[in-house]
Amino acid sequence: MFTTADFLNYAKWSGIFTLLCGAIAFLGFIFKWGIRFRFVGITGFMGLLTGGLLALSIVPLTHSEIPGAVRYSLVYDTGSTQVVITVPPQITEDQLDATLRQAASNLYSYGRMGQGNNNQLTVRARTVIHPEPGVSKLLYLGEIRSSLANRNDDKLAIEIHKELFAQLPKPTA
Repeated sequence: MFTTADFLNYAKWSGIFTLLCGAIAFLGFIFKWGIRFRFVGITGFMGLLTGGLLALSIVPLTHSEIPGAVRYSLVYDTGSTQVVITVPPQITEDQLDATLRQAASNLYSYGRMGQGNNNQLTVRARTVIHPEPGVSKLLYLGEIRSSLANRNDDKLAIEIHKELFAQLPKPTA
């Protein structure tokens, strides 16, 4: 996986190439070369690419790995304060706790906006069970609330619905 230092290095070389293309375009206008307008387009594109690489070098692309967490899928995301993930029905309470912590950390973004006084990201975990053939039932197993103001929130509010774990299918040996 690329680090922010890698993106900074790529942005540096892309910036150098952008300046070189700009200089060739400038010379093309002075000497009235036929290729001058192509170099204007190349310079514009390279400027855009350089800006994107520079932005990726500033914003960290980190995802936390919390031991015991299981894979989850994103089901619903408002882009602000509400997120729903799905977990497998064979999950345990400890795995759900770790998975909720990992999801809250990975889904945190500076771009999420708290509405009004609700400056918290709420991640709800659900699973689908089939109590009988042809019938599906959603179970919301737990949720976590973390601050949108601080990435490393120490005051995570984790709520696990232990009574719903009794409805999950028992693992077969």
